[in-house]
Amino acid sequence: MKNFSTSSSRLLAAALFCGVTAVSAQAKPLVCEFKPNAPDSHTVVKGDTLWGIAGTFLDKPWCWPQVWGMNKEEIANPHWIYPGQVVWFDRAAGRLRLGTKVGGNGGGAGDMQLSPQLRMQGLGKDAVQSIPSGVIEPFLSQPLIIEEDELKNAPRIIATRGNRVYLGKDDKAYVRGDLKGGTSFQVFRPGKPLKDPITKAVVAQEAFYLGTLKLEAPAEAGSDVHTFVVQSAKEEMGKGDMLMAMPPMPMQNYVPHPPETEINAHVLAIYGGVTHAGQNQVVSINRGKLDGLDVGSVLQLYHRGETVVDPGGQKAWHGLNKPQVKLPDERVGSLFIFRVFKKVSYGLIMQVTEPIVVGDVAKTAE
Repeated sequence: MKNFSTSSSRLLAAALFCGVTAVSAQAKPLVCEFKPNAPDSHTVVKGDTLWGIAGTFLDKPWCWPQVWGMNKEEIANPHWIYPGQVVWFDRAAGRLRLGTKVGGNGGGAGDMQLSPQLRMQGLGKDAVQSIPSGVIEPFLSQPLIIEEDELKNAPRIIATRGNRVYLGKDDKAYVRGDLKGGTSFQVFRPGKPLKDPITKAVVAQEAFYLGTLKLEAPAEAGSDVHTFVVQSAKEEMGKGDMLMAMPPMPMQNYVPHPPETEINAHVLAIYGGVTHAGQNQVVSINRGKLDGLDVGSVLQLYHRGETVVDPGGQKAWHGLNKPQVKLPDERVGSLFIFRVFKKVSYGLIMQVTEPIVVGDVAKTAE
């Protein structure tokens, strides 16, 4: 079994991959270990994910960039592994390499055509994804967090055709406000404020997604009331609900990697209003872009250690209370960050041994 620090992987990357830039010097040093029973190779098949492939070889799947020598651009746009290719474990160099079988019995370097450097093979739809995308697709283009000042001048529904209380698909809505040239909008309702579980300060406000509207007729001269038609309705919408311009669909394929800065966050909320979260469920945390998080960052999840009284400890100065001691945080899983706002991020729970609750810790892997 090989151990690899970030610095050693940089040296290997420089020697083995011409032109490949090392991971940022600000990244937390991370020891990456191959599994004792890691196979010699893995043939990529349809349905594989980067997380799953990395987990075949590594104890920590997010170590993929370190043992491959990827630069930041490749981490953000990893459309270079396709079904039929072979990921080969070069045990002598302690690296993972990409190749294709050229004959022989398989499993050895002599049976592979190895890539001299990472190859970008286009943005084909068959490229291996980072994680199963179906779970997070609804979260990628819908408003989840209302940032500062976004509500200040947001267009809003002021009336409905026929004075209906709620709108459904193909119903008409009258909207007042500056559309800023937009024609397609998402409808949302401000949700509950998200409070930091430690400081109790409000760090953001959730947006409750309702559906989409399409502009039918812009406001006439002398008016600022526009006519819209409901394109889709996830939930009932009506007077007072607000509009946000439809954002472009963000890139969905990012390599799991450790964040570049030290992160110590807490779970703010569990999506869906439930009290406990398990694997493949979505949670929000109280750290975002301003803290150095980006899409694809992986954090480890911990239950916060309880504070207990030490019955055998020395009493306080006044001889009254027994000393209190905080128990260590207990690691229970990993979190893949897939959407990042200024102060808040959303993550998908990838692995978990115990249910996650609000207040649990999410921090840089050790």
